[in-house]
Formats: sequence, structure tokens, C-alpha cells
Amino acid sequence: MYVDEFADLTMAAEICFNAKVQRPAVCNAMETMLVHERVADAFLPTMLKRFHDAGVEIRGCPKTLALMPEAKAAEPSDWPAEFLDLILAVRVVKGLDEALDHIETYSSNHTEAIVTNNYDRAQRFLEEVNSSVVLVNASTRFNDGNQLGLGAEIGINTSKLHAFGPWAWQS
Repeated sequence: MYVDEFADLTMAAEICFNAKVQRPAVCNAMETMLVHERVADAFLPTMLKRFHDAGVEIRGCPKTLALMPEAKAAEPSDWPAEFLDLILAVRVVKGLDEALDHIETYSSNHTEAIVTNNYDRAQRFLEEVNSSVVLVNASTRFNDGNQLGLGAEIGINTSKLHAFGPWAWQS
């Protein structure tokens, strides 16, 4: 999840909380939250407290740790991790370019999302992120066979061989 500088921060908080806390042990739960540096001071203190109050362990970059000293320092292995638990890696980035680089380097290519009210940023994110499902202003939890109207899932293929995206049985 990338929270852009043009995000509605109230909406971003709800989306991010849902993406991590609603069902943390599923493949479409948010595992890394990237936040633009221009909104980090306004967004992260309240968001990190909300996560903490919900039992989420934060593993953060140095800028995150400055805002939440009780968080754990993120290790390199945290960025690509699929925690499947109430653990979240948080990184403050300089902008969309750095967020896209991070996603390209560490993504599992399953689900990525941006929260922004800037149409051009949203379009660029949709065009440049190479994942099964790419979302704008929505929780990663929407990458689900039932949510997509495809019925029960039998798996998600994140490779380039044949189908790319949700596979589902139709009744």
C-alpha cells in the first residue's frame, strides 16, 4: 500500500487499517505500508497508534522509528515478507518514484494499492505496477475471488505463464 502526498488521510487510514487488521493471515492482507514523506508527520503518528492498539507489531524504517520509537527497526528481510500475522513493515518514501522502486524490488506481484486523489499519480501507478491486481483508493482485501464476483478461489497465480490474476470455479 502506498499513501501518496495527495491522499485523503482519513480515507487512507480506513483503507490501511482494513487491509492489515481485518484478516491479517490471508494472502491479500497488507504487509508493507509506504507513506510519502510530505504526509508522514500528519498521517503516521495516529495511524501507527491505531495499529498498535489493534495489536499490530510495527517494523519501521528510521523515519518511522522517529515517529514511533517503540517500533522495531525493519530488517532487509521485512520488506519482501509475507507475515500473515499482525506485523506490518512501514517505510517513509520521498515520493512515487521511490514507492514504485520499492514495489518493483520487493513485491510478490500479488496485490498493490495506492491511496491518492491525484488522477495522474493513480494512472501512473496502475500502468507501472506489475501485480495480479492493482488498486486505487481501495483495500488490498478486495483481491478476492468472491469480491471480484468470481466465486470461490482455488488459487492466485502471480506468474506470467498463462493466466495472471484470480482463478475461480464458477457454479
